[in-house]
Amino acid sequence: MRDDINIEDAGLEPGVPVWAVFGDLMSGLLGAFVLILVCALGMQMELAAKLETEVQQRQAEAKRREALEQALAGPLAAGRVTLNDGRIGISGNLLFAFNSADLQPEGRQVLRSLAAPLAAYLGTRDQILMVSGFTDDRQMRGDARRFADNWELSAQRALTVTRALIEEGMPSSSVFAAAFGSEQAVASNADADGRSKNRRVEMAPTPRPSSAAANTKPRG
Repeated sequence: MRDDINIEDAGLEPGVPVWAVFGDLMSGLLGAFVLILVCALGMQMELAAKLETEVQQRQAEAKRREALEQALAGPLAAGRVTLNDGRIGISGNLLFAFNSADLQPEGRQVLRSLAAPLAAYLGTRDQILMVSGFTDDRQMRGDARRFADNWELSAQRALTVTRALIEEGMPSSSVFAAAFGSEQAVASNADADGRSKNRRVEMAPTPRPSSAAANTKPRG
């Protein structure tokens, strides 16, 4: 058995030094390593940028909630409204009688206390106020049949609150109404306490639609 290596048997051209082949191999490996390293660094930088953006968004959201809480300090301290994740909640029982969309005197007082601080808050931001009406899941009966269903009742209640805020000084361009009927319940409708919690009105600042989007006309 021969201990020496035949260059031709190894697939190498005669006269090509082994160290040159080894150098080419190492260069290829180094190039692949550099490529992998660059890709890894790129992914890491992209991840770091996304993380920084997310942190900034969370900080901005926390500041907005803090500013809203400060603006509503009076009504919140009085226990007439709640503030949860930027949504201002008012019990439907405080605003309206059962199956009614007529605003009660105490409800009017609450809205009066909210109109000015909310208008000031919205005035410093490019936001508008969404007023949302909610009901429990019971069907309309008796005198309540003047409403076709819970959708109509929740819509009318949201409109009543919206109009009351405008009457109390909030610019009409800064508020709009939305109806959810018995959808988006926050408690079980199986008992009176849960149904009472579901009969509510919520208000939440939301980004104002851009003028560009508002001026866009559908093509026929």
